Formats: sequence, structure tokens, C-alpha cells
Amino acid sequence: MNKTFIIGVAGGSGSGKTTLAQEIKKNIPPETILHVKHDSYYRDQSHLTMAQRQQTNYDHPNSLETDLLITHLKQLIKGKSIVQPMYDFTQHTRSDQTVHIEPKPIIMVEGILIFADEQLRELMDLRIYVDTQADVRLARRLLRDVAERGRTFESGLDQYLQFAKPMHDQFVEPSKRFSDVIVPEGGLNTQAISMIQAQVRAHIVMPKKE
Repeated sequence: MNKTFIIGVAGGSGSGKTTLAQEIKKNIPPETILHVKHDSYYRDQSHLTMAQRQQTNYDHPNSLETDLLITHLKQLIKGKSIVQPMYDFTQHTRSDQTVHIEPKPIIMVEGILIFADEQLRELMDLRIYVDTQADVRLARRLLRDVAERGRTFESGLDQYLQFAKPMHDQFVEPSKRFSDVIVPEGGLNTQAISMIQAQVRAHIVMPKKE
């Protein structure tokens, strides 16, 4: 019961992973659960021009520094703090800022490719795959890219067709077979969320009263 409990939340881009993760955290004491996004570990591209950065395939595993994420998770498991990178999606490179993170008993790791890496997924105690139809994922992705990442509708659609869809078919969808739980509709699936919350709470050790 004292072991760090690691949850993986995977699924295609726009599937509702973040919504599901936020719903899972509800009614869980915030001091007990840590939310880590694989997106924070996109590689630094400050040595490239903006035009070159825009041509990067961000949906391929090589675009992410997964080894660093694995190292950080192992440090957190040992009770050590980490300095997590931050990524600036408007500039397509790492930010100069970082985040100091202290260990917590529950760690939730979120990302489209977290089940595609064997070493990473082997650290997880519970692997959840958010399964959402392709047209819904595309619509959500385009809205997010325009509203949050400074992209045009045309550039977002081009990136989806050129990179996201082929990489989803090659890496993300096949990784679904490694999941323990498949959640249709993501954050809208209240029954699944309740079941997952119950399992999370079972791994929380609250301090004993004097």
C-alpha cells in the first residue's frame, strides 16, 4: 500500500484524455495525486528555424524525450523531486521555464504514445485507453490547435492528414492492446470514472490520527 501507484491514460489526439484525467482527480485529495503529461517532454527545437519546427512530426515517438520521462518517474517513485520541462506549443520548442514537482503517492501519466514504449508502460500499475471515434477526435484536435496553439484551421488539418492520422494508425491504435481498461467516450463515461476513482482511492494511505 506504500508503493507509488502509477496510472497511464492514453488514446488518440483529441480523444478526451485530459478530460478523463481531470474527472479522475475529482474527489481525490489533491495532495495525493500528481498529473504528468507526456507532451511536456517534447524535444527542444531551439536550434531549428520556425519553418523546420513546423515540419516536425509531433505524433512520432522520436519527437518526445521519453527516456527523460522514465527517469523522472523513477525518481518520483524513490521519493525524490524532479524539475520537469515545459513546452511552448506556439513556438514549437521547449520553454525556458521549468516546473519543480514533488513526489505524491498517485501519479497519473497522460499522452498519446505512453503505451507505445515498453519501458514506460511497464512502470504503470493501471493502463487506461480512451477510445473515441476518429471524426470526433479530429474535430476536437482542430478546435484545440486553433484556440490554444496558434494554428490556422488549414495548418491543423494538414498536420492531421500528414502526420497525426498515419502515426495514430501505426503507433497509438496498436498500443491499445496493452491497456487494462478501455473507456469509450472518455470524460463522459461516468460509470468508468467512478470505478477508476474507487481503485485510486484504495491506494491512498492517509496519515494516522494521533
